[in-house]
Amino acid sequence: MRQFVVLGHDAPTTPEFSLDDIPGAGRLDLLCRCVSAAVFLSHGIREDVRIHLVLSDEYTVRFDAADLRHLHPDERNVASRVRGALEERGGAIGHMPAEVSPGVEIYRMGFEATLEALARDGTVVQLHEDGDPLVDAEPPTDPIFVLSDHHDFRESEADLLDEAADRRVRVGPELLHADHTITVTHNWLDTDGYSDY
Repeated sequence: MRQFVVLGHDAPTTPEFSLDDIPGAGRLDLLCRCVSAAVFLSHGIREDVRIHLVLSDEYTVRFDAADLRHLHPDERNVASRVRGALEERGGAIGHMPAEVSPGVEIYRMGFEATLEALARDGTVVQLHEDGDPLVDAEPPTDPIFVLSDHHDFRESEADLLDEAADRRVRVGPELLHADHTITVTHNWLDTDGYSDY
């Protein structure tokens, strides 16, 4: 299982945002592109992937590719699922999620609780520009990749990652958008041990 955690620092926590201005909703467009990069292939879905969007450190929306139905890779479609999740946020009690649609759930959990819950079942890897080169790293078993939106990690988030992350890696010499970083990371995992590449 591959998992991605994306921190959306300015992301909305209520459904009162317009699908006609997704970038204006706390750069929700970037988070939507991250979902698409994480779960979609050219003509299908990666069934062994989950992506967790942490919205303003209040809620976490989880997309589980194995159970997704009728999700399309365009930003508007993904944003409508996020909005639907926020409409159901009242049903998320403690760490018990509210199911929004097949493969989409919302949790009343911020980054610390999300990271703590996930770290029990995998290897936490921070994707960051100051990390070791990805190409020199050995792919972990059951990786949980953590990355930030267009903002850098806050000091408190960096402190949590210092404790939880097994390592910190960067995908290349240039800064990439978060969704592109996910694509490069998938490629790294896909080609590991693939001798015919």
